[in-house]
Amino acid sequence: MIQIDVTMEPASLADYMAQRQWLQEGEKVIGISKPGEGNMNVVLRVRTNLRSFIIKQSRPYVQKYPQVAAPVERIHIEHLFYRALTQSTLQDHLPKVLGFDGDNHLLLMQDLGDCDDMTTLYAQREISGTQLKRLIQIIGEIHSTPTPQDFPDNLEMRKLNHQHIFVLPFKENNGISLDEIQPGLDALAQPIKSDKALVDTICRIGDRYLEKGSTLLHGDYYPGSWMQQGGDMYVLDPEFGFVGFPEFDLGVMVGHLILATHDISYAQKVAQTYPHSLDEKLMAQVAGIEIMRRLIGLAQLPLQRSVAEKEELLGMAKDLITP
Repeated sequence: MIQIDVTMEPASLADYMAQRQWLQEGEKVIGISKPGEGNMNVVLRVRTNLRSFIIKQSRPYVQKYPQVAAPVERIHIEHLFYRALTQSTLQDHLPKVLGFDGDNHLLLMQDLGDCDDMTTLYAQREISGTQLKRLIQIIGEIHSTPTPQDFPDNLEMRKLNHQHIFVLPFKENNGISLDEIQPGLDALAQPIKSDKALVDTICRIGDRYLEKGSTLLHGDYYPGSWMQQGGDMYVLDPEFGFVGFPEFDLGVMVGHLILATHDISYAQKVAQTYPHSLDEKLMAQVAGIEIMRRLIGLAQLPLQRSVAEKEELLGMAKDLITP
């Protein structure tokens, strides 16, 4: 099995790509670099004498947290997700798939160039009305896509996500040293962990997350999956995609909008703009859970906030979960 890496020789990668017939006649690999820090997968930018493209490869662990095991088949889910959307109107917002090697868990994709992900929202503390409308439009169209009958359950990835969203952040002695992340954070987490009614509600929604639904979901619809280049916007990294309930995608989105802006009214704004019917309470509950797990769980964000600000956000999150 080939394992791609930024340190590999261009000639070795070129030989592999030539075997896959991914290179044009006379095309040579002249450079390999990292386009950014990947969370789940190894991601490389490959430059040739004619063009550039992106290669992604999944490993049996999370790239950012090698101690966390993860299903290596997740890259197959990403491939199937993009394939399901080939006939949709979203092609201007998705990277083109140029090749797929299932045996090596490797995806060859269009290089979108020097895009920036939208985690900058956390520092900007605001999102434009145009950006918000476009993001809601994109997820609405994803949710409108006819669900492929053979789309996998992606249950192993969901089990991994389930632990980090609905279980570990709310568990005593979970091995997460919150005060090492920010002094005072552990004290904020304790009332949440000891609130049995709150934790029971979170567990019930977690159980629903593991059930099969009827809507094709992105599965990780947050600023790290949103890319922008000038006026263009793209959505990437659907390896957590599955067939579930649309309020999950929407709730994750709302949670991050509130984390960025400290404005709880984004729950109402998204519900009013989303083009399909939805359960607003369920969406709000998912949003609250997402806020909590990003503040007191393992998957921390590039979020520079004081302990007082995080206490305020956790209060908003509780109001969303148990109004």
